Amino acid sequence: MRVDHVAIAVNNVDQAIKNYQKVLNSDRIEVEIVESEKVKVAMINLQDTRIELMEPTEPSSTISKYLEKHGEGIHHIAITADNIEQDLSRASASGIKLLGDLREGSYGRKIIFLHPKSLNGVLLELCEAPPDRDSLSNN
Repeated sequence: MRVDHVAIAVNNVDQAIKNYQKVLNSDRIEVEIVESEKVKVAMINLQDTRIELMEPTEPSSTISKYLEKHGEGIHHIAITADNIEQDLSRASASGIKLLGDLREGSYGRKIIFLHPKSLNGVLLELCEAPPDRDSLSNN
């Protein structure tokens, strides 16, 4: 397992991209609307990980609610799973509370979130790239 990305909730993805480019000097950026999550995401690809900027596309989005309560900032840390079903089973059997079901996230990855109350206040996402796309190799 390794860190796949750090996700940051933002009010405006386009402005946030400009801010992060000033510091990160990366032009390897992918933008996608994830209808199921009601967000616009921008993945800033770094050498061995990524920064994900997330802007809500609807007021009912979880990210919209997060921004209202907390403002902009780190939302979650995502970990790449080699076998997400196995990792999920192990976490669940160990008493880790899951948020929702295994589902498709950005770029066709399988994702699930683990409750921050189970992990010392940190929202953790497990994600697994489809077999035809490693999470960093095609960036």
